[in-house]
Amino acid sequence: MVIPARGKALTQTQSSDLESDRTVEAKRRYGVTVRIHYDWRLARVVDSDGQVIDELVWSPKRSARALADRLSDLQSGRMSPEARALNKRFPDAEADGMAAMSDPGWPELEDEEQEMLSEAAARLAKRGVADAAADFDRRLDMLSSAAIELRASWTTSEARCVEWAGLFLAEADLDGQRREIPSAVAEAESIDAAAATLGIVAPAHQPEPTEWGALNDHAAGVVAQAGRLESAEAATRELARQYVPTLSMLVGPLGAARMVVLAGGRERLARMPSGSLQVLGASGAMAAHRRGAPPPKHSPVLFSLPQISRSPRWVRGKIARYMAGKCSIAVRVDHFDGEPWGEDRIAEINQECENIRARFPKPPPRR
Repeated sequence: MVIPARGKALTQTQSSDLESDRTVEAKRRYGVTVRIHYDWRLARVVDSDGQVIDELVWSPKRSARALADRLSDLQSGRMSPEARALNKRFPDAEADGMAAMSDPGWPELEDEEQEMLSEAAARLAKRGVADAAADFDRRLDMLSSAAIELRASWTTSEARCVEWAGLFLAEADLDGQRREIPSAVAEAESIDAAAATLGIVAPAHQPEPTEWGALNDHAAGVVAQAGRLESAEAATRELARQYVPTLSMLVGPLGAARMVVLAGGRERLARMPSGSLQVLGASGAMAAHRRGAPPPKHSPVLFSLPQISRSPRWVRGKIARYMAGKCSIAVRVDHFDGEPWGEDRIAEINQECENIRARFPKPPPRR
């Protein structure tokens, strides 16, 4: 074994020889039962009896910023620099980053270390929030969910507005003029002015001033909600076309975004079997199926496609199964950087849906 003279620093060759001799000695004495325990502060080589064979401590020049980097590496499953150095010395030792938590001989955190750890954890959390902006799955989740919530709220408010205005505007066509009624009421100074905008006769009964003010405000809110909904859905379409272009061409960008959100991300959707994708989001129907109801044939997203919703009920399951298989392939093309499909491929898929309908013009005979 190389032993340096007292008071002299080791040369690079002597240091390498010393580490090699130390490894050989450890193998001779402890075999392969030695383990490397480590955390962000230090790393130790420990035998099966808990005896410390070797130890390396993080440099005393510490900072919260450097600690945040270390914690990020440990979260990613990487070893600390000290643990990597010990692993080179003891290549047969098993590294265990969780063992330090249960090691009774592991040193406790000092007050200064605890403060630095708290500051580094806060830095790491802020860094994670900042990095989330680059996560398309989260961004698509926020946009798609916001659009769905806005549409649900707008649908309820718009129906109330039309019904409320219809009490006074008896001559209005509540179906044919449904889109014009909220804006006409919101922009009018009186119910008579709203009637004139819609091209109908003035109502026989007038609302009270406070009642008209409430109706006018409600209509203005419906118009404002419609603008926010349009903005959210436009942004969802744009992001979906960037993130899942092939799937967006196949089922529409809003449907593609909804699929990604329901699956918990594009990667999970790409690795999902087509059978699971076929009923993705049909949790209520699946729960009923477990209680004895027939199994669902399609998810709400697939049913929104005209190829399925406008088909006879006895072929919807067949078309949904076919479309689910194509959706599964499409999202894999997007996730694994394949060549995006063109209009010709989409036209072929739509034509096959027509062929399926043509092969089953009548419902099957009941048994």
